[in-house]
Amino acid sequence: MKKTKTYNFLCIIELSVLTLQLINGSSSAATPPPPDVSIPFPFGIGRDCYLNGWYEVVCNTTTSGSSGTTVPFLSRINSEVVNISLPDGNKPYGVVHIKGPLTSLGCSSSSTSQVSEMSLPNLNVTGRGSPYFFTDENRLVVVGCGTKALMTDIESEILGCESSCEASKSSEEVTNSICDGYKCCQARIPLERPQVIGISIEKTDGTRGKGCSVAFLTNKRYTPINVTEPERFHAGGYAVVELGCYFDTSDSRFRNPLGCRNMTRYSSYSSFDSCSCEYDYFSGISYRICYCNCGYTGNPYLRHGCIDIDECEGHHNCGEGTCVNMPGSYSCEPKITKPEKASVIQGVLIGLGVLFFILGILRVYKFSKKRRRIIRSKNFFKRNGGLLLKQQLTTSKHGKVEMSRIFSSKELKKATDNFSMNRVLGQGGQGTVYKGMLVDGRIVAVKRSKVVGEDKMEEFINEVVLLSQINHRNIVKLMGCCLETEVPILVYEYIPNEDLFKRLHEKSESNDYTMTWEVRLRIAIEIAGALSYMHSAASFPIYHRDIKTTNILLDEKYRARVSDFGTSRSITIDQTHLTTLVAGTFGYMDPEYFLSSQYTDKSDVYSFGICPESGVKKEEDWQLISLRP
Repeated sequence: MKKTKTYNFLCIIELSVLTLQLINGSSSAATPPPPDVSIPFPFGIGRDCYLNGWYEVVCNTTTSGSSGTTVPFLSRINSEVVNISLPDGNKPYGVVHIKGPLTSLGCSSSSTSQVSEMSLPNLNVTGRGSPYFFTDENRLVVVGCGTKALMTDIESEILGCESSCEASKSSEEVTNSICDGYKCCQARIPLERPQVIGISIEKTDGTRGKGCSVAFLTNKRYTPINVTEPERFHAGGYAVVELGCYFDTSDSRFRNPLGCRNMTRYSSYSSFDSCSCEYDYFSGISYRICYCNCGYTGNPYLRHGCIDIDECEGHHNCGEGTCVNMPGSYSCEPKITKPEKASVIQGVLIGLGVLFFILGILRVYKFSKKRRRIIRSKNFFKRNGGLLLKQQLTTSKHGKVEMSRIFSSKELKKATDNFSMNRVLGQGGQGTVYKGMLVDGRIVAVKRSKVVGEDKMEEFINEVVLLSQINHRNIVKLMGCCLETEVPILVYEYIPNEDLFKRLHEKSESNDYTMTWEVRLRIAIEIAGALSYMHSAASFPIYHRDIKTTNILLDEKYRARVSDFGTSRSITIDQTHLTTLVAGTFGYMDPEYFLSSQYTDKSDVYSFGICPESGVKKEEDWQLISLRP
């Protein structure tokens, strides 16, 4: 708490200044330092070092002969302090021991009765009053023969005792007894925590002034053996009196930063709570008494003032076990014997051996799994036509396959979310197309071919070689392939819009682009340009063999892009036609090719001619053709 830290700092300065004054003073006026009395907060010496004026301690000089002694005094009640202790949980209040006066008779030249009164200011119920009171540890003690003393200024009660020197007990009984009337007597004080107590004394044996008698209030206990000389008490000049003290912590601005738990009737604190505060009521004022909890020591009225007691450094009940200090308490752990240590070490070694054995098995398993994956990838590469592709690359004189990239299966799985169905763009006769994103951020179309036999593998490799040789803006570009998987995979550039068939025949919310006659004419010209390039400008003439509207894609500018070269074939320059099994899509197929199985460049042109006609009539393509015998 900031205020508490300020108190401590100012107190240190005050004590330092006082020390310097004592050192720098003249030898004749030098005042010895005060005795070793601890002044804990909320008591304090100097301005801003105490909670309020009731807790102010000043250093006064008392004279004894020619020398003086500096002693601490409680300023408000003008009493010398012997010691101060804070609440410790056993008592709901602090304790201050002070030097109280004596009431004597017949101990000086005066022969008359002496009466003195010892009192503290009354507590004002309408304001903040004195927090001090006489505790029930105090007793009225009378020493001397034929003497009676009474406590005065106590409401509704008169208490006192009388002592006599006529022995009615044996010497052994006197030695072991308390002051119960022989040479000394004692009486308890009221239980209602009085703040004013006076003492009157008188002789009862008619001797008046013969023999010394003293009466005083003190918390010490006496027996007839150690009170044989009243003059000795009179010469001492004082008796130690115990005062109880409440601390005014009702102000939350002072109390809350302390961090103590506020206790109620049904609450309890944990070992992690270093201090607690409880409500108490005294003479019309509500107080909160704070104390360090069990297992902690220090000053609860300072922030973090209660510190943990290390029980393991002192006496504990762990015996041969090991003491472990804990916040507010301690625990005992059993001591491990040598056989137990050997068993523990043996168990640890066995556990480590099993662990390393399991780790070794896992390492061998991962290595063998990786090895199998490599062998499997090599087998897939061979089965998927890897060797045939290498052969095609070797025999291709003008191909551009070297510019294509070989993708790993791991990279393509990551790009397509492990070929998720949510990434499917479409399905064709040769496989399924997925939308993917490469590590560099490029969007691609990944074509995963259907499971094909070795007799169909030449057809797949054919598409790879053909597309690698093509470089035209109206033909979909091949970016690479992957042959490490069970089915071959091709990677194309991604064409964002749908195919021409959907744009012409299907209505959807995304189909907001108007296919005007100018646009359709431009698309037809672009398709014708792509076919012309394949038939005449490519290094080898290429027949597509499956020209149809579903194989014509539209890019972001709605330019035509010819795709799906799975059934394409290349021929030598001197060839005029290609004789194969009939392949293609019914409705776009050249009737002559259908009858003769001889495919020429005119067959591609025929299929191309069906595309604009379907766009003009807005009918599905298979309805436009009627083959007749």
